[in-house]
Amino acid sequence: SSSWLNIYTTVFSSISHETIFYEQINELRAALGPMSARGEKYCSEACLARYLEARNWNVDKSRKMLEESLKWRALSRPEDIRWPDVSVEAETGKMYRATFTDREGRTVVIMRPAKQNTSSHEGQLRYLIYTLENAVLSLPQGLDKMVWLIDFTGWTLANATPIKTARDSANILQNHYPERLSVAFLFNPPKVFEAFFKVIKVFLDPKSIQKVNFVYKDNEESMKTMYKHIDPEVLPVEFGGKNIVVYNHEDYSKLMTKDDIKTASFWAADGSHMP
Repeated sequence: SSSWLNIYTTVFSSISHETIFYEQINELRAALGPMSARGEKYCSEACLARYLEARNWNVDKSRKMLEESLKWRALSRPEDIRWPDVSVEAETGKMYRATFTDREGRTVVIMRPAKQNTSSHEGQLRYLIYTLENAVLSLPQGLDKMVWLIDFTGWTLANATPIKTARDSANILQNHYPERLSVAFLFNPPKVFEAFFKVIKVFLDPKSIQKVNFVYKDNEESMKTMYKHIDPEVLPVEFGGKNIVVYNHEDYSKLMTKDDIKTASFWAADGSHMP
């Protein structure tokens, strides 16, 4: 009958989609050719799928994108950045991995641009890369996207990231961490930031822009959007949640020192598979 036909059609189409999915992954892997041990480790099935998704499943464009990332990783060695290299950038708590996750278990990265404490372009980029690598490695098995919570309390144009740093950060995020962002919440941005965001938007791809939500503490609807993703019980008080938690640099340093050991063992030749 028609219901059996529907079931058959659904099952058949999901099987054929899966076949196409694996065909493209295998095609991409073959197109990449021989790689270093770290390159092999980086190019897990989930990784290849992210690059394919970022380039609308066009194998040739995905290969070019991934080759650029592999070159970039070989040159800047993001997996070798350690806490002592970047801890000065973290002293004010301007960016860190939260101790809570979203409702799905995804890593949450908190950013507080008003707490900028250095003027080093290189230092700021290295700390961003370190935080991203750490967030990725702390994701539970089966999840590959993170959540950003950006607090604009106290932000003025004087705190604004220089355009060069903003542009380079956007390039790193989009070109070398594709499909890693689940959703971003811009919390209480002042009117002047909205103008600044229009300038930055030209560096962002449309997919990323769709993931950005402007959230205002006194706007109930926008708060509901955030609560849908993050339980108010775990959300810090300053974000309109109930969790009385503050950034403590000493505690965070201990956590990152432990995480550095995990990072080193993951990237060692016999480490387990990448999330």
